[in-house]
Amino acid sequence: MTLSKRRATSALLLAQVLLLPACARETSPSAPEIPPLASISAHLALTPPMGFNTWNRFGCDIDETLLRETADALVETGMRDAGYRYVVVDDCWQTSRDADGRIVADPERFPSGMKALADYVHSQGLLFGLYTDVGPMTCQDRPGSLGYEEIDAATYAEWGVDYVKVDWCHSEGLDAAVSYRKFRDAFDGAGRPMVLSICEWGRNAPFEWAREIGHLWRTTADIQPTWESILWTADANERHHELAEPGRWNDPDMLQVGNGDLTLSENRAHFTLWALMAAPLMAGNDLRAMSEEILDLLTNTDVLAVNQDPLGRQGRIVLDRGYGLQVWAKPLEGGAVAVALLNRSGDAIEGYARWSDVGLAAGAANVQDLWTGESLGRHVDDGRYETRLRAEIGAHDVRLFRLTPAPD
Repeated sequence: MTLSKRRATSALLLAQVLLLPACARETSPSAPEIPPLASISAHLALTPPMGFNTWNRFGCDIDETLLRETADALVETGMRDAGYRYVVVDDCWQTSRDADGRIVADPERFPSGMKALADYVHSQGLLFGLYTDVGPMTCQDRPGSLGYEEIDAATYAEWGVDYVKVDWCHSEGLDAAVSYRKFRDAFDGAGRPMVLSICEWGRNAPFEWAREIGHLWRTTADIQPTWESILWTADANERHHELAEPGRWNDPDMLQVGNGDLTLSENRAHFTLWALMAAPLMAGNDLRAMSEEILDLLTNTDVLAVNQDPLGRQGRIVLDRGYGLQVWAKPLEGGAVAVALLNRSGDAIEGYARWSDVGLAAGAANVQDLWTGESLGRHVDDGRYETRLRAEIGAHDVRLFRLTPAPD
């Protein structure tokens, strides 16, 4: 697909998703009953947030030039129009507090200040995010927010921050639910809607309390750019599939697509799993220097539509055949189902799935290969072996399909 065509198609997709009415959303019937998020930010993140975060690729090696160039790259590559809206500065942007207790950005790396950076990001049609920590220090021993929640929230509001990732380092003796509630209340008190990303690594059973406080919560330890880490993280996150719904998302950590020594197949499988799990899609590679292959993965509109489906259901493992093949399925709005055949093994295999495996009644369905965009026509599953969905799957790779019921 050409870049111009990709931009036009992804812009249309984004517009369609943003215009869907609230009544189109459904809650997973098995999800615990949690009252609506009592916050001025309750209308945010009704589909999984998409954007960029500095940490996975750059760590502490960040400055305002990198962030401005990344914002430019989001626009120039078409990623913004595909839905990647948040530009999030992770740890190491802050150095101290002034006499009034206000957080101070690194004057050498961010000489223009964070408000000027936020203004630039906003001028590009994007949204701006920052990082902090519940403790007295961040994970990289920069000033944290303990005791400064209200003044930090007011400062972020003044700067025009739209998204805040709150980490859990140096948190000894703290109650996670109480600590993160302080941020939610502080953001509301500051009067600016902000997405709250809870990053306590699943250590304190966020599955029991985070849904009434934040928009997304980490379920696992940090992901690494390796096949083993991707599978481990996906497995750990998948266990909590019933909790996800519009405005409340399990977070298996940021994307490693395009990082490390991952093969193209492994990158594709990684992105597919995160899309199926309705995970926040925070790119973590160098957007200024990525290959066309990686850009194509990140901006595939059919795969992104699975992630951004307004029904808000998280995909899960519906069948593990025991020889490296897993079948994953995610219900979509209108009765369709996204189905992934994942090959965890190092050898090519043939995979298959029955309609009953993925939650469809016997009968006809239109099948589309979402990675190629090819329509595979009308398939009928009447329970016989020959009528099942079958595909060849390469080592450490995946096939992703959309099955749409097509009754006579």
